[in-house]
Amino acid sequence: MTYTYNRTLPDVDIDAADTRIRASLANHGFGILTEIDVKATMKKKIDVDMEPYRILGACNPKMAYKAIGIEPRVGAMLPCNVILRTVDGGTEISAIDPVASMQAIDNDELHNVAGEVRDMMRAAVDAA
Repeated sequence: MTYTYNRTLPDVDIDAADTRIRASLANHGFGILTEIDVKATMKKKIDVDMEPYRILGACNPKMAYKAIGIEPRVGAMLPCNVILRTVDGGTEISAIDPVASMQAIDNDELHNVAGEVRDMMRAAVDAA
């Protein structure tokens, strides 16, 4: 089982891809709780250069509330991370597959919620 859903935006730089995925996530009920500029962090912490790479921590509050109500410790696995990285010819967007990440938890009701979130996340990536 793959653990991410991926899409490459040809000839789109990371800033434009960032704008597009944020708008699409918002249109699908997600907000951004966290963001990490990995490139800048690696430069600052260990003085290495790398291609642009960002991690956005996306959350759909209604679905997070539902999941926490089913399994209170699931918050250790939230938010849903979305990665933006520069690749040859454009920017790749990769979103976590919540179904894959929730396999560690033995709870069928939670797996159903994860399936709903996966569908919403895929729709957001596809629309970006």
